[in-house]
Amino acid sequence: MKKKSTSTDMTAMCDVAFLLLTFFILTATAKVPEVLPVDTPSSTVQTKLPETDLATLTVGKGKVFFDLKGREIRKRTLELMAQKYQVDFSEEDMTKFALMESFGVPIQSLKQILDMKSADRTKAGQPGIPNDSLDNQLADWVQNARLANIEIDNKELQIAIKGDAKEEYPIIRKVMDILQEQKINSFSLVTGLRGKEK
Repeated sequence: MKKKSTSTDMTAMCDVAFLLLTFFILTATAKVPEVLPVDTPSSTVQTKLPETDLATLTVGKGKVFFDLKGREIRKRTLELMAQKYQVDFSEEDMTKFALMESFGVPIQSLKQILDMKSADRTKAGQPGIPNDSLDNQLADWVQNARLANIEIDNKELQIAIKGDAKEEYPIIRKVMDILQEQKINSFSLVTGLRGKEK
């Protein structure tokens, strides 16, 4: 009897492979580039930060950057800051600010950052939010964000400090002092998850 070579139809396998590939591409989320990339200290704690009602203070290279969750809360916070510092922001500026990631500029320069494309903001060389005794805008951002969060969500705002592992202690201490002056004694420290040492 003559032997015939067997051939396998790979059409079904290709269909499944492309369906899986399409699924993973459509459900994946792209990592947003950080304005101030920091190398967080290592930890084995697995507590997650809340998805809402959270403000993150990123500290690195002697600069402090501010981020806030929630579009309406961000808009209201910017309105309160604009009233305090007499800076005018248009409705378009408010919308851009609501969609923007963390920032680190004085409020007087925020309009220039808002006018940039999102890709250019990371390259803009933002100097950080002023936090010295003469011009402590960081304290005002935290306070107004807390007021906006209570006004909109009727909840207390959670604070997280994301500091660079190589950052010097005095700037971290200054940020903690700003929080403690507002009676915020409970806050999270963001760390990178590492495996336990054996």
